[in-house]
Amino acid sequence: MREIIIEPTQNPKVMKFIADYNLIPGSLELDRDSDISEIPLAQELFNYPFVDRIFITANFVAVAKQDTVEWEHVTQSLKSIIEDELLANPRIYLQKRKEMYQIYSEMTPNPAVMKFISSKMLMDGFIEVKTREEADEVPLAKELYNAFDFVKEIYVSDNFVAVTKDDQFQWHEIMNQVRSFIAEFLQAGKTISNLEPHQHENPVLKIINREYTNDEQKISDILNEYVAPAVENDGGKISLIEYDQENKTARMLLQGACSGCPSSTATLKNGIQSILKQFVPELVENVEAVNG
Repeated sequence: MREIIIEPTQNPKVMKFIADYNLIPGSLELDRDSDISEIPLAQELFNYPFVDRIFITANFVAVAKQDTVEWEHVTQSLKSIIEDELLANPRIYLQKRKEMYQIYSEMTPNPAVMKFISSKMLMDGFIEVKTREEADEVPLAKELYNAFDFVKEIYVSDNFVAVTKDDQFQWHEIMNQVRSFIAEFLQAGKTISNLEPHQHENPVLKIINREYTNDEQKISDILNEYVAPAVENDGGKISLIEYDQENKTARMLLQGACSGCPSSTATLKNGIQSILKQFVPELVENVEAVNG
């Protein structure tokens, strides 16, 4: 509770209510015609019909009253109102509610990668940071590297952060620390990345800087419709990076949790290769992985 001291002034119509800290830079003078939509203290004080004007500066609130009441009958009520409102909004103006982020962790098929999922969208697209040197323009990644020496890679996409660790610890030993760190970072309203996120539609364009051929587009469309949603659900990303028409081989770029995952080869051979051979047998006989 903020303790308020009541102090009379030379003007019998004005009473000062003094706080133990500076309330605002500058000053405010308010009457009943003023816009007080962002000033809860003024709203509450003007609920009293005898309050004529309010002046706020430095460490005090001065209230000017009409002659219909005596100060001895209302000062304690006004003091209580001011104390309560300063407790809720110490800087006078309405405090904006911070956006709340709920973060929960989820294992991925890659035992080195844990996915930390947010209740709110983090970015439209994705950012992948594979080394400390790449993290300068990605504050979330940079702070994760600085806080935890076991962090190897960070992949941020849509509403999740996938963190790749080294072999120092098992995830059950460090998972809660990382989850709390990410939650606090987001709750503080910090910038996740200063870089423009890569777009999901065709991330390979940023890597090889070329358009798909017609055959490649057919393969990519099948990947996007039948494979990508499940892979992204596991904290990774898969894209067609190259197609060898002569050998009917599609080479896939693996990112996020997929990169370096022990089960990725089996997933490619048993799942993705089978899907592509089913839908475009005239184009694909084999698939190969390229870790991003």
